[in-house]
Amino acid sequence: MSWPDSVPHPCACLRPNAPDSLGALVKQSIVTLDMEGVLTPEIWIAVAERTGIAELRRTTRDEPDYDQLMRYRIGILDRHGVTLSKIQEVIASLPLLPGALDFINALRQRTQVIILSDTFEQFAQPLVRQMGWPTLFCHRLVVKDDRIAGYALRMPDQKRHAVAALQSLNYQVIAAGDSFNDTSMLAQADHGFLFHAPENIVKQFPQFPALHDYPELLQRITEKL
Repeated sequence: MSWPDSVPHPCACLRPNAPDSLGALVKQSIVTLDMEGVLTPEIWIAVAERTGIAELRRTTRDEPDYDQLMRYRIGILDRHGVTLSKIQEVIASLPLLPGALDFINALRQRTQVIILSDTFEQFAQPLVRQMGWPTLFCHRLVVKDDRIAGYALRMPDQKRHAVAALQSLNYQVIAAGDSFNDTSMLAQADHGFLFHAPENIVKQFPQFPALHDYPELLQRITEKL
């Protein structure tokens, strides 16, 4: 059914080239942040410290192949009998990084924020609760009798795809992360920053400004909004 020419279309404001348009479309901004290492401690390092299993200290800062890293971790958990409940107990005791809550509260007063993390639903709840329940995109563990038997990605390279999807909705995306698995997100974003990144990543990805404290990150993001 065609819309009568004599009656303004209810969606005219969404058609920038329509003669009866109320105004041009505007590009809004949104921020995507990694979670571990940026806002919270590294979960696997905390588990390594609590259990005394040094091999679990290996993270996405050290290993660019996420599947290889997770298979390595799950094998170690199996050998040592570390259950999901034990890991959740460790996570529940973790505070946010110093200054993280003030930072994210100040940022959310300026713009919308989405956390893009390669963590898992079964790990994340105590940490996002402390942050006031921001939107989180992550993955899911496969658990059998309290044993982590595997993991299920929502999709490969989900951080980059999320940024691209937001850009397709006419958002300018500003992103910050600290690890190998953040670099495709930073490259896809309109503006990308390394934050709290180790020296090996800073050297390997010099195209991304490397920042080290929350006031500086907040200022640089605010300048891009």
